[in-house]
Parts: sequence; structure tokens; C-alpha cells
Amino acid sequence: MNTQKIPDASSPYTLFTQWFGMAKKAEPNNPNAMCLSTVNKNGEPSSRMVLLKGYDSKGFVFYTNYESQKGQEILSTGKAALCFYWKTLQKQIRISGIVTSVSPEEADAYFSTRPRGSKIGAWASKQSRILKGGRTELEESIKKYEEKFGSEDDIPRPPHWSGFRVAPDSIEFWQEMPYRLHDRVFYEKSGKGWKTRRLYP
Repeated sequence: MNTQKIPDASSPYTLFTQWFGMAKKAEPNNPNAMCLSTVNKNGEPSSRMVLLKGYDSKGFVFYTNYESQKGQEILSTGKAALCFYWKTLQKQIRISGIVTSVSPEEADAYFSTRPRGSKIGAWASKQSRILKGGRTELEESIKKYEEKFGSEDDIPRPPHWSGFRVAPDSIEFWQEMPYRLHDRVFYEKSGKGWKTRRLYP
């Protein structure tokens, strides 16, 4: 059981970088996995795991199909929440804020780094929609785009595939402590800086 309290930090990004660095050393698989929560037009929430692909003082970036459920819900509301949980570290980070699209240049640059199969998949998958013909329908779509692009290395980014950046209004750091008296530090955006306070477990 961890007995160390969360250290004070003037910026939540400083603390995030410290914890994320620890996670990359401790977690055997996908330390950048985060739960993304969105809501639809009826206020009904949904959550799923996505991968963090970059972050800085402007926010946290991930990529997806804009025609997917999460893509449509984000484009509709402009808001989302993220949650990291690293079991081996007994740490959690919750983030909520405003979501904007990354620039086309940024999306192109990231897409160019993806494996060829992932690029084909971005074209072939109508993410979140029903596979009327079962898995075979997806396999046929993959084959279609493999034939379309042939041996071409520089496969272009689909127009419906890009990135989102979550600019936090708040970030909460949670550290497991004995007897469920967990340590929680809450950062809230205030002008150009942050207000910090501790929360009851």
C-alpha cells in the first residue's frame, strides 16, 4: 500500500509528466490507455478506452474516426472527460474539458507514422456502425482498400479520420492510501493559471 502523499506542483502538467513517466516504466501494456467519456444529445453517457498520442500545455490528444459514436458526440457537444488508472502504481488521473480538432497538418503527421495495416483499417472501418454482413463484410472492405492502394507506401489520411485535443478545465490526481483514506488533489483552471485544493477521499 502506498503511503506517500501527492506532492505539491504549480502546474498539473508537471505532475502528469511525473506520473506518466512512472506508468511507462511500470505498466506492461499501454500505459497511455485512457477511458474517454462522452454524452449524446439526450445526455446519455458512454465510455470506452482510447490511447493518448500526445500532450502539452494545450491539452491531451487522441485520434479516431469522426463518424464513430464518440466522434459524433464530441463534435456535437465539444466536451469530454478522460480517466487514467494505473493499477500497479495505485494512481488515477481524471481530466475534463473542452474538445477541439487538431489541425490537418498535425493529423497528417501522426497518420504517416501508423503501420500500413492501421492506415488501411482507418479507410476500411465504418466505426461504430452495424456490420450487416458480419466480420466477412469488414474483411472484404479491407481487401478492397488493400487493392486500391496496392504497394503504395504513402497512404493518405481519410477525410473522416483525425484527432481531438481535450483542453482541461479540471484535472484531479488520486493516490491510493491506507484504509481508503486516499489522497486527492484537484486542479481547476483559473485565468492563465490553476487553483489547487485537496479533496476528502
